[in-house]
Amino acid sequence: MNRRLRTHSRREFLQVTGLSWVIGQAGGVAVPALVFGEENSGPIDCGPPPKAAPQHRTGGESFPPLPLPVTPLRRTEKKRPPSPPALIGKMALGSVRWITRDGKRVMYRDWMTDPADVNTLLEWTNEKLGIHYRAVETDFAHFSFDPRELPALLFAGHNSFQLTDDVRAKLARYVMDGGTIIGDACCGWNDFAESFRREMELIFPGRPLRKMLPEEPVFSSYYKLGNFTYQKADGSRYDDAPCLESIDFGCRSGVIFSPADMTCGWDGHDHPRGLRLVIDLARQVGANLITYILGSYQLARFLSTTKVYYEAEAPTRDDFVFAQIMHEGDWDPDPSAVHNLLKYARDNSTLEVKFKRQNIRLTDPQAANYPLLYMTGHREFVWNNDEVAFLQRYLKAGGLLLADACCGRMSFDMGFRREIAKVFPDAKLEKIPLDHPIYHNLFDIQEVEYTPRVREDFGNINTPELEGISIDGRLAVIYSRFDLGNGWEQFPHPYSYGLKDDSALKIGTNVIVYAITH
Repeated sequence: MNRRLRTHSRREFLQVTGLSWVIGQAGGVAVPALVFGEENSGPIDCGPPPKAAPQHRTGGESFPPLPLPVTPLRRTEKKRPPSPPALIGKMALGSVRWITRDGKRVMYRDWMTDPADVNTLLEWTNEKLGIHYRAVETDFAHFSFDPRELPALLFAGHNSFQLTDDVRAKLARYVMDGGTIIGDACCGWNDFAESFRREMELIFPGRPLRKMLPEEPVFSSYYKLGNFTYQKADGSRYDDAPCLESIDFGCRSGVIFSPADMTCGWDGHDHPRGLRLVIDLARQVGANLITYILGSYQLARFLSTTKVYYEAEAPTRDDFVFAQIMHEGDWDPDPSAVHNLLKYARDNSTLEVKFKRQNIRLTDPQAANYPLLYMTGHREFVWNNDEVAFLQRYLKAGGLLLADACCGRMSFDMGFRREIAKVFPDAKLEKIPLDHPIYHNLFDIQEVEYTPRVREDFGNINTPELEGISIDGRLAVIYSRFDLGNGWEQFPHPYSYGLKDDSALKIGTNVIVYAITH
């Protein structure tokens, strides 16, 4: 039976947000009524409002400033604890609509349907993870678009929405500066999902949302997650691959989107509509998102800066210039890596190394002019017949290809092994022995240090694991399944399977020396 809430503060909240509630008989618990908006829009009720902030009162003797009266004053007063830092801002979305509630016209916006979602998630994760963060509500008119103020923004709702060009530009800058956008289609509502994808495409042209791979750190940053369990409108459940999508910026995901509902699960309730993650899984995914945002925040800020190759326009003559292969995958996840490696090589050798990285495609005839070609990435890629033919000619003529799987990702590893087999169908990658000159031409490399993730999953290995393909006794291909570029960047990558900075830089420098001398 519908009843009005008797407390003025709760009634006032409902009038502002336009929510409707049913009060259960068991303990007076508020549960959402399934109310839908006008014109086939999404539901306008999903969860109860946030809990009221606790009242902290301390009874005792309180002393006014000196001089003291004859007897101290005794009083009881509210004490406000210090606010924890804000981590996530829930963004106000949706046009203003007016609906009728108890005979009154009240204002409603789509983002208000589940007002306690991220607050409840943070309460849960604060307890589970031993952290202390809070969520806030914000809007485009009053937000600074500075990730130092709010590292993450949550976009959630049911209905279509549209942003202005000015807001799009500011959101692009926000993410490039290190912020993260989380999108959630509440109740799995398709109108919101289509709008979110469209807006991200306009904000980041040429960077489409792509299905996240199971190996990505957001699926293991706290809980080790496999297939997701989904619940359909009829209450039935099924298991399938994770549905999360992302847009990557360097070695981090700056936009993460779920087309299946998470936010209702964060708040601990479900409804007979839409498509959603079951409650326990939704909270585990939320905990992983929060852990990932916290773990990658400093890296995100680091990646927001761009190293300048100040000799980029200088004539190359006979000096060594580093050429990086552009391909269909995320070919440039470590934009500062090559700069730092070239500086290290020049400072620690007699090499005449230009501070220049030349980005080339294998279809470019100029690619044959460089003694070393380098490539990296996270995802699979495919070489066409022309690219395969060029590499065959280039490598047989004396060129050298260096490749590494950025962050140690299995997808790139699988793609590279498949594609290099097209180039040399009668040869295969083999481990380079420790007595090979590649480990001794400048630096004597007998042992290397790996990142904590390598030691955690592969044991206490300490020897280089480079693989190669040789032609007439000369290395033509050098490949590292463990990341080198993250180490070249000389900044912590918390989720990387790779070599630590010093080891990666020494191996990279030895490869450059080998390319020049062979």
